Amino acid sequence: MNESRKAVANLVMLGPPGAGKGTQAKQWACEQGVPHVSTGAILREAVKALTPIGIEAKATLEAGNLVSDRIAISIVRERLGQPDAKLGFVLDGFPRTVRQAVALDEITKNRGPLIVLEFVVPDEEVVRRLSRRRVCGECGTNYGEGKGKLPSRCAQCGCELVLRSDDSEDIVRKRLAVYHRLTQPLVDFYEGRPTFGLIDGSQPLATVGARVMATVAKGMKGEPLRTGSSAS
Repeated sequence: MNESRKAVANLVMLGPPGAGKGTQAKQWACEQGVPHVSTGAILREAVKALTPIGIEAKATLEAGNLVSDRIAISIVRERLGQPDAKLGFVLDGFPRTVRQAVALDEITKNRGPLIVLEFVVPDEEVVRRLSRRRVCGECGTNYGEGKGKLPSRCAQCGCELVLRSDDSEDIVRKRLAVYHRLTQPLVDFYEGRPTFGLIDGSQPLATVGARVMATVAKGMKGEPLRTGSSAS
């Protein structure tokens, strides 16, 4: 990365599973040339590779529960310390608790403002999306955005698409219950900050993407995000 570039943004995307934050995080990171840091993806890769963290996290993830703060903070601290995250990053799936948010403030101290966007999507829409979603069993590419017919194989590597074990309806509802219980205190932690904004994640992808870009641009200018960035 060119060290002469100005910082892009330190961005956090919050939202329930299936809110579309992962898709938007990847798109924004690609366009801005900064890393998309998905703690879920890192953990799933660790489970697949049978690393010590993966072995420890496997049963927790398959049950639809969250890994410990200790594991999550350790993963993010290490990742954000890498050179490609120096000028900015987008975090997807972290923080999930107030303890993690406090740790993130410490990790990102003196790195510029932290912009936090909460994606708001009704629970029933989340259930519909995730029960439809399929993922490539080999490369992990997700399919299921929109309402068209899903392919049977991955366009990236040609492997079969499968339903993730934690995307069954009962597990999704459990994940939502865990998310709401743990995330409300997190939203309370952030919502008084001028760099906290809401995004209506139930809108079409392009509309959501445009809203994300406009909201982040406001945050980088030092403008409060709640005016004109609500989910209404």
